[in-house]
Amino acid sequence: MNDIAVLAFSKEVINDLKDRLSRHRPFIPPLEGVQHQYGINTNLLNKIVEYWKNEYNWKERETLLNKYPHFKTKIQGLDIHFIHVKPTTAVSEDIQVLPILLLHGWPGSVREFYNLIPLLTTPREDQKFVFEVIVPSLPGYGFSDAAVRPGLGPPQVAVIFKNLMVRLGFEKFYVQGGDWGAIITSNIAAMFPQNVLGLHCNMPYARTPWATIKQILGSFYPSWVVDKPNQHRVYPLKTFFGNFILETGYMHLQATKPDTIGTALNDTPVGLAAYILEKFISWTDHSLIGKEDGGLERKFKLDDLLDNVMIYWVTESITTSVCLYAENFSKENRTLQLEGMKTKQNYSLLLTLSYSSKGME
Repeated sequence: MNDIAVLAFSKEVINDLKDRLSRHRPFIPPLEGVQHQYGINTNLLNKIVEYWKNEYNWKERETLLNKYPHFKTKIQGLDIHFIHVKPTTAVSEDIQVLPILLLHGWPGSVREFYNLIPLLTTPREDQKFVFEVIVPSLPGYGFSDAAVRPGLGPPQVAVIFKNLMVRLGFEKFYVQGGDWGAIITSNIAAMFPQNVLGLHCNMPYARTPWATIKQILGSFYPSWVVDKPNQHRVYPLKTFFGNFILETGYMHLQATKPDTIGTALNDTPVGLAAYILEKFISWTDHSLIGKEDGGLERKFKLDDLLDNVMIYWVTESITTSVCLYAENFSKENRTLQLEGMKTKQNYSLLLTLSYSSKGME
């Protein structure tokens, strides 16, 4: 296992970025009365690019990104990058240290956990436990190697990360994930229940025949499927599926032609930022896409968002990151049907945290 200074990039890389930001073509103005309904508004994008070029301080951000210990280790032929943070202070004997694996998704990165890490690793007076946190970059994302041949889907990534935790000395551990991280951690729990102490995911996924039937029946009897305060999130199905189709065009593109979209995005930082930041606008609060700012900085700081874009840019990992969609929807992966796999154990992690959503730092 090797310690690494993750973002010690040369002046040439940064100068090339600034040159590309300075030479982009003039933006096509948005249609009258349209904000972000057709994608990111180019008036906002122009402001972001100017900020990125003239005010975003890469050296300061590089220092921030290296505030936690970073490592690489080879697992199944791939160099896997991960952050490993132990409790901030010495803990007494009556405090239990619990290992937890945190997994990001797309278009995220390890950057999204920087605010959360100290909340998990700092002891609290009202709790008899604290976490030891492991945050890897998914294969093909950021600083982790990408596959060189087809077949590395979420189940295979689950095996890699289970092996990572065992290599670090954790035979039993908690797992948490969002987006791809939710699917991968669910796969870990399904395939290796003997290793998983608890599973938490903020994008639960269960596409089984029975789940589909229940969802349809819920159109007539919603209380059979979801509690009353959350019924509006699922029903009526017409609205749910309408929004789903509206916001998932990227998924079909990335699942069918990842190399095409990846090549286009990897050549232009402006295009990459537009593609990624549009997702943060649409997915964070869809009700704000009609606003001039799209609500982009109501939940996040612009520097933090650009940190995430920079990770994709400097590692040239956008193409390999979107390949995970093609692997997930491949015939070989779909025949596994891990979502319907029964296990002998139930998993839950009940934890209350005081967390401010302002910024990702």
